[in-house]
Amino acid sequence: MIRFTVNGERLETDVAADTPLLWFLRDNLQMTGTKYGCGMALCGACTVHINGEPARACSTPLSAIAGKRVTTIESIGSTPIGKQVQAAWLSEDVVQCGYCQSGQIMSATALLAKIKNPTDTQIDDAMAGNICRCGTYNRVRSAIKVAASGATAKPAAPSKSSAAKAKA
Repeated sequence: MIRFTVNGERLETDVAADTPLLWFLRDNLQMTGTKYGCGMALCGACTVHINGEPARACSTPLSAIAGKRVTTIESIGSTPIGKQVQAAWLSEDVVQCGYCQSGQIMSATALLAKIKNPTDTQIDDAMAGNICRCGTYNRVRSAIKVAASGATAKPAAPSKSSAAKAKA
């Protein structure tokens, strides 16, 4: 039996020790926020935190997390930094297709937990392993800076439906 904690819940499993954490999260716990991107730890879509450090769940076997704490995108918003990062992601309109965003948010949150006010170089270094096929890198950097400042940069634009209601 392998014992570990996921999002504050203590678990034990007899799933094969070489099973990638990604598949345990998705298939056994039905936590689908952590995405499968490449399966080789190259794209960052599967990023989770293990004892507070960003890690690629696709290449982390269950045996490597015995006795450790795993945090996924499903609970990162319950932390003060995670909440700030998610709010900044919305205020800076980072998401385009959204597929890579859980990994991006997890990496950004880990960065801000270590470095309260990162430079562009520190942001680039921390986010280098996260690939965004839509190219939202400038918005990601902007959102990290907004989250670091503790402010929200700009209010979300009203949707067309709310604008139509305002005219009525």
